[in-house]
Amino acid sequence: MSLTTPIFERVKNMHVSTLIHAGAVMPMAPVNSVFTHHSVLFDNGKVVAVLPTQDCSTITADEVYELPNHIVLPGFVNAHTHAPMNLLRGMGADLSLMDWLQTKIWPAEGKLMSPEFCYEGSLLAAEEMIRSGITCASDHYFFSEDIARAFTDAGMKCSVSGIVIGFPSAMAKNDDDYLHCAEALFERFHQSRTVRVTVGPHAPYTVCDETLVKVRDLAIRHNAKIHMHVDETQTEIEESLQKYGVRPIERLSRLRLINENFIAVHCVHPNDNEQAILAKAKASVVHCPCSNLKLASGFAPIAHMMQQGINIAIGTDGVASNDKLDLLGETRLAAMLGKAIAGDTTSMKVADLLYSATLGGAKALGWDDRIGSLEKGKDADMIAVDLGGFDTQPVYDPASQLLYSAGREDISHVWIDGRLVVRKQQTVMHRSLDEKKLQKMAQTWQNRI
Repeated sequence: MSLTTPIFERVKNMHVSTLIHAGAVMPMAPVNSVFTHHSVLFDNGKVVAVLPTQDCSTITADEVYELPNHIVLPGFVNAHTHAPMNLLRGMGADLSLMDWLQTKIWPAEGKLMSPEFCYEGSLLAAEEMIRSGITCASDHYFFSEDIARAFTDAGMKCSVSGIVIGFPSAMAKNDDDYLHCAEALFERFHQSRTVRVTVGPHAPYTVCDETLVKVRDLAIRHNAKIHMHVDETQTEIEESLQKYGVRPIERLSRLRLINENFIAVHCVHPNDNEQAILAKAKASVVHCPCSNLKLASGFAPIAHMMQQGINIAIGTDGVASNDKLDLLGETRLAAMLGKAIAGDTTSMKVADLLYSATLGGAKALGWDDRIGSLEKGKDADMIAVDLGGFDTQPVYDPASQLLYSAGREDISHVWIDGRLVVRKQQTVMHRSLDEKKLQKMAQTWQNRI
């Protein structure tokens, strides 16, 4: 990885709100770069600069953080989840997707669905996500205004979906009702700086052509993203071939839904032609490997899609099919699974996966102008991960250590809009071995290479 200093204008004799001196910084811009012994400056909720720590002697700050064993990077972007389903965690284990939906999830939702259910479940999810280093999430569920309220109360940024699904619920009676609710959602949040709205048709098998055309037109009218489960199972594809004579992505392409604003979630079974359609349209794919594995949906060809230039983001899905909102763990699984599927250890590189978990997610959601990288003028949404523990030592490559050794429990600090929202204190355990001595031992061996 490049160790060249990022291009920032030199800053001297400056006072900022916060100054972070880190062992390493991975800003995601330039891509594939890690800067050792660098500092991040932010003020008024915005990134000011990333500089070598040695150049910061004349800079003062209201708060200074000394994090010599940490790597600092943008906050994670969870590009697909169902936050209210935190109240359904663990339900229906060991079932196939359609059996899980039809016998467990949909009946439970029928009993519980309400604005209160969506608000309280989302509040629980938001707390879990923030502690896991997720600073922005894209939700896809019912009563999205209440979901947005929960995320806002928790201090997170979010995209929420104007859901459209071909059966009645506590929220709407029919397709036109869902579309009306989606229109109202755009009205409600069109001036919000922390909440954005997508159009959220559930899946090709639950939304008819006539409604999909209305979804397309609604998205065009508001220049909005379309956020949709696609090609999740082989059964979905077989049923599409029987009913429409084409595979799901080809059907959506014919209806003119697929463009740079299309977010294909799961996308487990796309053939070469469907991948070419997505690549040409500059659409994004959200990879949810843990959910795909738990529901035995299959193995998404993510490495092949990356090679074609498709923007890949990472999502946790809901906890009922995961069962935790851990994007760092999700990204690690994506990396290792992707290498095995491709049969190529040089694919699914560390930098590419961490990009997918941050700037790739922001790009999918259309938020890359504000979040996803530590660039001057962008929102100061960032995390610090402690690599100083014995379970992450020695550190030859901070980014690799972050992806393959660290866990969400090592995320020690989280800032959103420059505001510290998480600061974890290390628990002191009374043990016979001295952790600092072990750390020094590991570093001694590291220095011999």
